[in-house]
Amino acid sequence: MRPTEALDEIAFLLERDLASPFKTKAFRSAIVAIAPLSDDEIATRVADGSLKRTKGIGSTTYTVIEQAVDGDVPGYLADLREKIGGPVTDAGTSLRAKLKGDLHSHSTWSDGTTDLASMARTAQRIGHDYLVASDHSPSLTIANGLSTERLEKQLVELDELNAQFDDFRMLAGIEVDILIDGELDQSDEVLGRLDLVVASVHSKLRMDSNAMTERMLAAIRHPRSNVLGHCTGRLIQGSRGTRPQSTFDAATVFAACAENDVAVEINSRPERQDPPDDLIQVALDAGCLFSIDSDAHAPGQLGLLDLGAARAEAAGIPAERIVTTWQLERLLEWAS
Repeated sequence: MRPTEALDEIAFLLERDLASPFKTKAFRSAIVAIAPLSDDEIATRVADGSLKRTKGIGSTTYTVIEQAVDGDVPGYLADLREKIGGPVTDAGTSLRAKLKGDLHSHSTWSDGTTDLASMARTAQRIGHDYLVASDHSPSLTIANGLSTERLEKQLVELDELNAQFDDFRMLAGIEVDILIDGELDQSDEVLGRLDLVVASVHSKLRMDSNAMTERMLAAIRHPRSNVLGHCTGRLIQGSRGTRPQSTFDAATVFAACAENDVAVEINSRPERQDPPDDLIQVALDAGCLFSIDSDAHAPGQLGLLDLGAARAEAAGIPAERIVTTWQLERLLEWAS
């Protein structure tokens, strides 16, 4: 295997396993360091020892590269494959195979760990037809949310990136904050230029149930809303600790989603598992569409879709009602 492929697979597996970003950064940095070199140049620099002195190459990544150049599967990668190399879960594989893309991902434009190109290449490699770049909106300053000016620059980068692909597409999107009054945290003009809009609550999660219901209803009824992201905001495990779910009138909220053709996100992150199972059932009974999304903040986390597919299949959601099983043309027609 090529050294870049070995490094990429290691980073992917670590990211999918939600390892520390500091741990995965070493492998991503090594990919950047050797990407301009041909295989022969890499082999030459391994042979003469100069690669050890190359910026971005550490002792562990050097060993991985050296073993790949020698024609071996690097030991570090072999160990990872044995420990975490299979699917995230053995459940939901039938539905997982039908998913064609992912509507919720983040890059270094906001609080992701890698650039758009890295996210795109990984999405294509794992079989996606499309991936939505849905970085945060301005009010979420803690996540480096995009101002209008920065979002416009990202749109230019997306156009340039798409010119490099034939059978894959990065879609322009946003995870827009639902503000306290239910307004969306970006102008209608800007939202109208995007392919898809995920609307999520990130602040005042413990507000009164009636007020939260009205807040969510206003956002759902906005003509540019396509997906209601991680609707309860709960955290049930992980490094950020736990957080109880928001309270709202679920029957009313999901009825509005069905009426306004807004999909309910099944967020695949293990620390979220949002919505809870009982609310998935309420949304299913209300006639809602669904979107199984990774909410990936690193390329390997795109693989978390396995978990969302398992939950959706267990809930008995028909594939036809999951918009991420749709062909790109149909998805874009719906989103517009």
